[in-house]
Amino acid sequence: MRQESASPTRHLRVRRHQGHTVLEFRGEIDIASAAEIAPHLDRETRRPGARVVLDLGGIEFFDCSGLRLLYRARSQVLEQGGQLHLVCAHPLTLRMLRITGLGRLLPPWPTLDEAVGVSPPAGRRTGR
Repeated sequence: MRQESASPTRHLRVRRHQGHTVLEFRGEIDIASAAEIAPHLDRETRRPGARVVLDLGGIEFFDCSGLRLLYRARSQVLEQGGQLHLVCAHPLTLRMLRITGLGRLLPPWPTLDEAVGVSPPAGRRTGR
């Protein structure tokens, strides 16, 4: 079930999907857009027991600033006892996740439905 949708910045859309907060990154994720996204990401990932999905399906460019956002979100959600899933199917971004090792910490799923259908930690894939 999809519920409310908001675009706090042109690079981020926030919505609900099957009991999860979905943060859809859009466009170019670089140092400038990361600075815009960070406060909204923090608000959603610092909630106790948050169930969050980071969806990179709408990105056109993703640099190390984006990687920092992913790691930051992971750390904050885990500190609050929540769940975090990543949706990413873009080959270059998947390669960056694999090379940096972040893909092992935050295994990517190809679709949103696959990501929210997971029951962590036993059902998590080990990455690509």
